[in-house]
Amino acid sequence: MKAHLLYVEDDESLSFVTRDNLELQGYKITYCPDGRQALDALSLHRFDLCILDVMLPEIDGFTLAREIRKFDTQVPILFLTARSLKEDRIQGLRLGADDYITKPFSIEELILKIEVFLRRSKISQPEQPSHFRLGKFEFDYKNLKLKLGEEEKRLTQKEADLLKFFVDNRNQVVKRSRILQQIWGEDDYFMGRSLDVFISRLRKYLQQDQQLKIENIHGVGFRLVEEGAG
Repeated sequence: MKAHLLYVEDDESLSFVTRDNLELQGYKITYCPDGRQALDALSLHRFDLCILDVMLPEIDGFTLAREIRKFDTQVPILFLTARSLKEDRIQGLRLGADDYITKPFSIEELILKIEVFLRRSKISQPEQPSHFRLGKFEFDYKNLKLKLGEEEKRLTQKEADLLKFFVDNRNQVVKRSRILQQIWGEDDYFMGRSLDVFISRLRKYLQQDQQLKIENIHGVGFRLVEEGAG
């Protein structure tokens, strides 16, 4: 799969052309016309790279980059801007941006920079663990297995994805909308009904351990509670 990019740009014509070219390259693009919508998107998705204009409505690109770096110090940030002042470039880099492209720019240059930063990011990131201890269970995400003693349950990919999401966020309240966006790719009524079915399945699988439960937080979402875990 190609990377998931956040693209924030208020110029409608430029954003249409840029987005179209990036999608032709196979990238998944989440587009936002202003900084406020971008912050909302960042609460729902995990991105591989962020492309930010500096002069944005609601929240400017520099402020947005500062907010991103509060919770993600690794995701590459690339600024696109009409500004060419040295002071602006320095400010962007000090905020944690990885590079700066001045408008007008070529799509080829942008794609090349994206590929470079994605390769660097992939090299610098350690391999993600696939085995987890969950209460009395052993969870093998890669091989879709949930094991309790000698008893082994084979999971579907969606069940494993959802369980891993809960494991990564154990003892934390997670919004329904965030789960749906992360696991199903969209938040609508029918996907929500599907989520409820999968939650019921996971509860059934985990009921053999009384220390584990998936709580329904009314009007908000869910929380996987593992008593004794931090």
